[in-house]
Amino acid sequence: MSGRDPFCQPRRIHRGAALTLVFAGVLIAGAATGSFPEPDSPARGAVAGPVGPAGRHEAVERAAAEAMADGKSPMEAAERAVSRSGDRWGAVYSEGEYEEFQDALDGRYTGVGLWARQEPDGRVEITRVQPGSPAADAGIRTGDRLRSVDGGGVDGRPVTEVMALLRGDAEDAPAGTTVTLGLQRGTRAWSRTLHRARLSTDSVTVRRLSDGITVLKISAFTKGSAEAAREALRAAPADGRTVLDLRGNSGGLVTEAVGTASAFLDGGLVATYDVDGDQRALHAAPGGDATRPLVVLVDGGTMSAAELLTGALQDRGRAVVIGSRTFGKGSVQMPTKLPDGSVAELTVGHYRTPSGHTVDGRGITPDLEAGSSPLQRAGTVLAGLGDPS
Repeated sequence: MSGRDPFCQPRRIHRGAALTLVFAGVLIAGAATGSFPEPDSPARGAVAGPVGPAGRHEAVERAAAEAMADGKSPMEAAERAVSRSGDRWGAVYSEGEYEEFQDALDGRYTGVGLWARQEPDGRVEITRVQPGSPAADAGIRTGDRLRSVDGGGVDGRPVTEVMALLRGDAEDAPAGTTVTLGLQRGTRAWSRTLHRARLSTDSVTVRRLSDGITVLKISAFTKGSAEAAREALRAAPADGRTVLDLRGNSGGLVTEAVGTASAFLDGGLVATYDVDGDQRALHAAPGGDATRPLVVLVDGGTMSAAELLTGALQDRGRAVVIGSRTFGKGSVQMPTKLPDGSVAELTVGHYRTPSGHTVDGRGITPDLEAGSSPLQRAGTVLAGLGDPS
């Protein structure tokens, strides 16, 4: 699984999975942007009874309120209630953690500026270094091996856990605190101590290959990602051959994923979803470039909103999907604010691709395997797709 520093595990690693798996649960962000109803909307009553999503929300709210009245921690009581609910993606976050989550959706984070992935043999390799970040200033490069964080070995550990260590999630480490990295480049091994900093993400990057193919890499769907993608496509060469690289994309704002779909689709269905049993649909805006030869690259780190986009382009025959099976996060969470300012998130529904396929727990199966050179494979496929004219 791929991971990266800006969107890693939440501050307390043991707490819930909605943010643990790198924005795997960010469908809840729709509530903040108007895509989904607020917690007190009529949709919450669509499923009655204590076992339904609405009942779980009520149980958590009641547990928090009772704890507050007894002079105990509402957050701890809510955590116990979420744990008993059986909700795989349910989680409770402190007020500060949730604010940090919103900052991340806005493209801001605290870290050292590293992206990483786990190699088949368990080693952790740095895949990108953010320009101007503490890691860049320390001379760390793409391809360097990360051997340890603060003296603890990282080989074989999940990348999300390694990224959480870099951020200092377990200690609520703010900007200015230090983290010591053990690194290797070839036969040279060394250590560097970095100071964490407040950084801005660049979630959309564009590059042109020598054969004229445009590679549009979206690492997460933060605010503005869709517009950045549209601008990149407008500036692309006339032949329009494009690779949409969603490998390691951990999700983000569903509104931004739908907006990106609108760049490649001339209207139509992107996904359906339900909130407490109330069925809804997401549609692309009309006017997108529906003829541009397109390949989408995915892997096991492609999650949530990125899977939603991939499923839409695949089901509608708009793109050839290349890579490995995606992560399989297709549930909708909704936030509820608790008396002490903490926030509980519980699953209220699931989304499906245009053809009705469920993503949660299954992922999306690519049309083709990537082989040893995904971009080369994508280029071969694009050559076979021909020109958009």
